[in-house]
Amino acid sequence: MSGAARSILARALPRSSAVTSAAAGARRNLATSSIVRRPLPAGGDRVNPVSPFPESAGVNEAEKYAAVRLPLTDYGSYIVSCLPKHIQQFSVVKDELTLYVAPSSVVPTLTFLRDHTQCQFRSLVDVSGVDFPTRSQRFEIVYHLLSIKYNARIRVKTYADEVTPVPSATAVYRAADWYEREVYDLFGVFFLGHPDLRRILTDYGFEGHPLRKDFPLTGYSEVRYDEEKKRVVSEPLQLTQAFRNFEANSPWEQVGEGQSYKPKEYTLTPPKPEKGDKL
Repeated sequence: MSGAARSILARALPRSSAVTSAAAGARRNLATSSIVRRPLPAGGDRVNPVSPFPESAGVNEAEKYAAVRLPLTDYGSYIVSCLPKHIQQFSVVKDELTLYVAPSSVVPTLTFLRDHTQCQFRSLVDVSGVDFPTRSQRFEIVYHLLSIKYNARIRVKTYADEVTPVPSATAVYRAADWYEREVYDLFGVFFLGHPDLRRILTDYGFEGHPLRKDFPLTGYSEVRYDEEKKRVVSEPLQLTQAFRNFEANSPWEQVGEGQSYKPKEYTLTPPKPEKGDKL
């Protein structure tokens, strides 16, 4: 190869490498732009066309039940106008209407909801109870009604405590017989005028009411089969303390127990060990 050819080749090599690197960069930019400008999959669940995410953002609960809430509010106002003496207030949550009454107004309210032309709630679906220990009237009694004619449901709530009875609804709905027995068995709420108010789910001689918040998880007695006596025996449990605080934290909990803001004057000092005790 002559000297002129070598000089031409030397001048051409840097230029070819620059062209090669520029072409590689253009390919990278083209690949990146193709990823960014990739069209989103078409579908009916795409809500926001500007969002790069194909998943739906969900439906707002307030907008979902907006069409139902206004008629239920008008209907609740109509019932209150018909029974201003008995209904204390009403609420509409999602598509559910709830009436709040005093214990003395349970029977008149249920009778109105059963017999009125615009109600026709002739089916009692369930009677349940809820325990709120921090309230003065700790028990909340809930009546679930169904109108087959209008395909509608309504809920009636009242309140009670450990000693104040609630008027029985068995004269209005015959199905309330066993439902009220369940509430009495599990919560200890008394129903005045019930034809046969006794336990229905727990065993004979059962102590306490299992669905109360202050009822221990293990109960007060243990039922087992005694091999020596050849029969089932019931024995009381030995509880080491009246109330046990069960911790539900997992071993992988990232948050500690936190700080205690109790004033020092309310903090009990640990007792001093006696002379005979070993430290």
